[in-house]
Amino acid sequence: MDLTYSDEDRAFRARARAWLRDNVPAERRPVSGPAAAVFDRAWQRKLFEHGWAGVAWPKDYGGLGLSSLQQIIWFEELARAKAPHHNNTSYVALMHAGPTLIARGTEAQKAYYLPRILSGEDLWCQGFSEPNAGSDLASLKTRGVIDGDHIVVTGSKTWTTDAQYADVQELLIRTDPASERHKGLTWLICDMRTPGIDIRPIRTMLQDDHVNTVFYDEVRIPLANVVGEVGRGWSTALTTLSFERGLGFIGDQLDLYEKVGRVIELAQRVKLEDGRLAIEDDAIAQRLASLKADTMAIRAMTLAHITESDRSGEPGPKGSLMKLLVTATHKALSEVVADILGWDFLEFDGDRAAYPWTFDYLWSWVFTIAGGTSEIQREITADRLLELPRAR
Repeated sequence: MDLTYSDEDRAFRARARAWLRDNVPAERRPVSGPAAAVFDRAWQRKLFEHGWAGVAWPKDYGGLGLSSLQQIIWFEELARAKAPHHNNTSYVALMHAGPTLIARGTEAQKAYYLPRILSGEDLWCQGFSEPNAGSDLASLKTRGVIDGDHIVVTGSKTWTTDAQYADVQELLIRTDPASERHKGLTWLICDMRTPGIDIRPIRTMLQDDHVNTVFYDEVRIPLANVVGEVGRGWSTALTTLSFERGLGFIGDQLDLYEKVGRVIELAQRVKLEDGRLAIEDDAIAQRLASLKADTMAIRAMTLAHITESDRSGEPGPKGSLMKLLVTATHKALSEVVADILGWDFLEFDGDRAAYPWTFDYLWSWVFTIAGGTSEIQREITADRLLELPRAR
């Protein structure tokens, strides 16, 4: 694989950098709450109006039709400009709901929903996990009964990020009550304003309520909102998860690469209890050097994975390996920061701006669960990449 950039790639980077220099919002993005959703919609609308929405989406569906490598360049420039990017309320819509519709949706679904995603008009949330079906997604119980031209949904979902701000949900339910595991599931587009939906926020250790439990009491959803086929939703869900764990985590991978540099700068100015700079401690310096090497390797592997995805047309199981590597490296880096800052690291009152490193450490634990637990990523890697025999 050729890891060098073409003249076209370099020209795209220059255009992106120049536009971001002049257009990144001067005000800081609100940390959470309704104001954050308003901010994210406005930023996405601006990207859309200026021709920067959907860099790697096909032109037929409103995107720029550029390569996945140029998508990475765009993410790199967003990070460099400290612009709002992947980790916001637009994430689900842009990084896996939209791509899933492009890959598996009907032409009517694409024509209606994709422009609304790119323009920021619709925010999406994900309704996959349940109270007793998180890591083991195939055991979900939320049921759907076909009634004429509708599916009537009853049950609950949990850990639903930003459900209280979302307009639409990607919803996975069981439409065959006699089915088990991966069979009999259906992937639906659910309008979050439909009668019968009750959203209840969950307060987390991060001292916010970005996750929620969602209850469905005979919620009527049109059969026209099925993506894929009724009863074959597991196949569509795998498409969604491949985007979520593949292209969806590119931003996290690039952030991690930049974050190592910031931690090295931190170690160069913070003194330990014995009066030495943290970077002068051999163990800390060695850990930082190893982590920098790891992030460089992850970046190279990401480029290789993106190249393979471009050839196949859809992200594969290697996304699970990448997600696992990023999660483990993020957690290890946060632990180094804890050792550098010492007791000061334990202070946290929910203000992410005042205590960014403590928040990042807490988030590193969330990251081992969000988007599929690390244990699940190991199982997928063992089964689908290494083709190891299953335990009996």
